[in-house]
Amino acid sequence: MMALHDFTLADVYRRNAALFPDRTAFMVDGVRLTHRDYLARAERLASGLLRDGVHTGDRVAILSQNCSEMIELIGAVALIGAILLPVNYRLNADEIAFVLGDGAPSVVVAGTDYRDIVAGVLPSLGGVKKAYAIGDGSGPFAPFKDLASDTPFSAPEFGAADGFVIIHTAAVGGRPRGALISQGNLLIAQSSLVDAWRLTEADVNLGMLPLFHVTGLGLMLTLQQAGGASVIAAKFDPAQAARDIEAHKVTVMAEFAPMLGNILDQAAPAQLASLRAVTGLDTPETIERFEATCPNATFWATFGQSETSGLSTFAPYRDRPKSAGRPLFWRTVAVVDAEDRPLPPGEVGEIVLRGPTVFKGYWNNAAATQHAFRNGWHHTGDMGRFDADGYLFYAGRAPEKELIKTGGENVYPAEVEGALKQHPAIADAVVIGVPDPQWSEAIKAVCVCKPGESIAADALAEFVASLIARYKKPKHVVFVEALPKDAKGAIDRAAVKTAHGQA
Repeated sequence: MMALHDFTLADVYRRNAALFPDRTAFMVDGVRLTHRDYLARAERLASGLLRDGVHTGDRVAILSQNCSEMIELIGAVALIGAILLPVNYRLNADEIAFVLGDGAPSVVVAGTDYRDIVAGVLPSLGGVKKAYAIGDGSGPFAPFKDLASDTPFSAPEFGAADGFVIIHTAAVGGRPRGALISQGNLLIAQSSLVDAWRLTEADVNLGMLPLFHVTGLGLMLTLQQAGGASVIAAKFDPAQAARDIEAHKVTVMAEFAPMLGNILDQAAPAQLASLRAVTGLDTPETIERFEATCPNATFWATFGQSETSGLSTFAPYRDRPKSAGRPLFWRTVAVVDAEDRPLPPGEVGEIVLRGPTVFKGYWNNAAATQHAFRNGWHHTGDMGRFDADGYLFYAGRAPEKELIKTGGENVYPAEVEGALKQHPAIADAVVIGVPDPQWSEAIKAVCVCKPGESIAADALAEFVASLIARYKKPKHVVFVEALPKDAKGAIDRAAVKTAHGQA
């Protein structure tokens, strides 16, 4: 039984099944799933999780591309108050092993392409009660269909404030941190988007972002909150995206560069006529091209992160070009100095936030949580400034949390630098972000070789890709005799950026 004043995703699913039972909830691989069907399937999986000994607060991990099984598992986890642990499939095997070990799941589900990786990690995971594979079972895996149970579902007690999903963010100091987000965090965050876009049961989302990402997961749940539908893609294909938009009358979607530009390259304007709202991160040129191609649609600028349950600021891009929008309801957003004193409009400082969309903390990392939550604010690690009308302008990362944002993925220079320095030919390296017409920002490595040593730029980039996820490898590599130092003898990163800040 839920508490008197609680409201969870279970209430969303049951509301949709009652009010919109025969409306489409999902389209996946050409198969339609209604809201009534979704609730029934999620409840059967939830009964199976309970049968397998999964309790409220236990973790259920999945390593898979977007698929119907993943969507239904998300609902099942929500129904029993367990915690979803979606793993970024773009990570390498060692990084995947760390995320699974950090989350310590009770149940693990492996997608078709990831069985070998998961099978290799399973022996090191002490608390796994059951492992499933999407498709046929083999080796340590039972087939996913065996997770479903015909035992009538009986919901355990839990609350909206309990943890619901752990999303591992970019590595700081070499290891990702798991941001624990509650159902209440997401429901409140999503209510702002339902309001801003006036979403109803008639709206359709094109879910082309991975569901391990807060934006992909959040927008899917937002459409469920509105009673609408999502067309879910296993991976991004611009030509297929254009066909899906036309065939399913898609009205809203989220993207990261270069996705929108790629769709515009493939689509005829008539194929995109149903779109009315798009959000994400992209270049001014692509945004303006989109709005010229789709005059009835609006691109919405935003700032947010996993730790803020997604969107924190939001506004039509054309209202204040190049801004990240204005603070949404339910969030108090400020720009502060090094002493956490609010700064006046025009001055650059760290973007901080408080309110019910702030995440619960970093999983297994009390010190990082305490530091992020100091002085009554969540410190985003991002710098920015407000103008006189309350529009936020992003100004890069705080020095302690310098970050490269490439194609929707966050990469910390320190992690890439650590990989570079493992090569026997490299004495030192600095990694910076540089402008990139396709990815908005690309990774550039400025390296010093050891005396008498040398290595080709392409070979060094591939060496990095062998140690960490391939999307973190440098796109550009340059070699210098020495790196500039400041008065204290430390590498002068600002001087490196000045000298090498272009691709």
